[in-house]
Amino acid sequence: MPHQARLTVLSSVPTRPEKWPLASTVSDRERGPMPAGSPSAVLHRTTELLGEARVPATGVGESTALALMSDLLEDNGIDLSHPFAAAHLQPPVLQVAVDADMMASASNASMDTYDSGPATLAIEKWVVRALADLAGFGPQADGVLTPGGSISNLLAVLIARDSAAAATGIDVRRNGLQGLHRPVVFCSELAHFSVQRACAALGLGEDAAITIPSDDHFRMRTDVLEQELRHQGRTPIAVIATAGTTDYGSIDPIAEIAELGRRYGAWVHVDAAYGFGALFSDRLAPLLADLPAADSVTLDLHKIGWQPAATSVLLVADRSRFASFDRSVDYLNPADDIDSGLDGLLGRSLQTTRRPDAVKVATTLTAYGRSGLGTMLDTCHELAHAAAARVVADSSLELLAPVTLTTVLFRVAGQDLDPADLDAVQGEVRRRLLTSGRALIGRTKVPARGNRPAVVALKLTLLNPNATPTDIEGLLDLVVATGREVLAGRRETNGEGAA
Repeated sequence: MPHQARLTVLSSVPTRPEKWPLASTVSDRERGPMPAGSPSAVLHRTTELLGEARVPATGVGESTALALMSDLLEDNGIDLSHPFAAAHLQPPVLQVAVDADMMASASNASMDTYDSGPATLAIEKWVVRALADLAGFGPQADGVLTPGGSISNLLAVLIARDSAAAATGIDVRRNGLQGLHRPVVFCSELAHFSVQRACAALGLGEDAAITIPSDDHFRMRTDVLEQELRHQGRTPIAVIATAGTTDYGSIDPIAEIAELGRRYGAWVHVDAAYGFGALFSDRLAPLLADLPAADSVTLDLHKIGWQPAATSVLLVADRSRFASFDRSVDYLNPADDIDSGLDGLLGRSLQTTRRPDAVKVATTLTAYGRSGLGTMLDTCHELAHAAAARVVADSSLELLAPVTLTTVLFRVAGQDLDPADLDAVQGEVRRRLLTSGRALIGRTKVPARGNRPAVVALKLTLLNPNATPTDIEGLLDLVVATGREVLAGRRETNGEGAA
């Protein structure tokens, strides 16, 4: 990696600003993060303002069209910069990344060939090398930016499939899956559903994804994984560890999984779409100390990274593993042009035209460095712990899992309700907050553990570095107040009175 690239990525901003410069299309912060109203009403009024769904014979002009879209986004859009927006792994974005993305869009460069965008080719290679270095990969590493973590995982499983086939003398790219006996992929029960989608898209079938149960800390059980790997009559293609599960932020035991995967000849992939950002933080980076044991890694900078979507990256420890993507096309990259240095990144992706998303990433890394992004993450991590502490201290709420990264799983308490009713309460609380426009929180289901059944949970995903502990208190106050209203209505319906 060029020396300057390393120095730039590991540089730091002098001091933390009072407020990080985040972008938003909404100016009225008092409104809340969502437009008020039912989903059907909000969608109807947005569509109504757009008018009849047809391409107009004549346009209204640039300024009028831009003003219309601005109004629609402000009045009926989401405001992720609002401190009460805490539903998904969908952060507010840095203004500098938005500005850089506008420059990239204006260039209309593509990443497939040199003559489609020379500067942006160099920028993407710089970004990939910098992130590979951050991951602990060596000089043989490489990678590619993709439209999202699901596509990064798809590419990883594709490479794993082709590698497993090649090891048995099968050319999958030309001849398909014939001869590859019962190929399977192993992942945690808490792995992202894109693993199953990848298996389906690649002709393996969703049933080829063998899910391994998780332990009490929501991490893959390696004892069960080993039992499954020993199973005869299957071809282990890949073992996928998750570094930052969507709901819990939990991180699978990467080193143990990698050792088992290699013992049985499987590709080792780590889906760190959420967790990779921990490497920006001195405090949290040790959680990913074993990442260099992987053959490939997925990371999403539109999660921890505060980039406009979509900004995902697939890193591979050995660039030769991209061989199955190689293409020489007469009108794009004929062999003599490649020999002359005119090649691009067509051989890294299933896409041909591919926008220069690396521009916003390089700009952000250069602007804030590892230290600046790490400070943003540390702030969000502290907010998550503050939220968990408030939940524990409040008898109206119940904490359902420990904090690892920036998510908090909890629920409105109601010991007198049966489990089904209490689950229904959580969903109703979330919907009331959402349709009121005042707050946006998530929901999920916590799997059964021991004698406790699976339960519906509320979830805070805290990725706004400008939010404060006071904001989190206010958000949880809203949850508690709404919970009381829903519980009172539920008890009245059950004939118990509004206690």
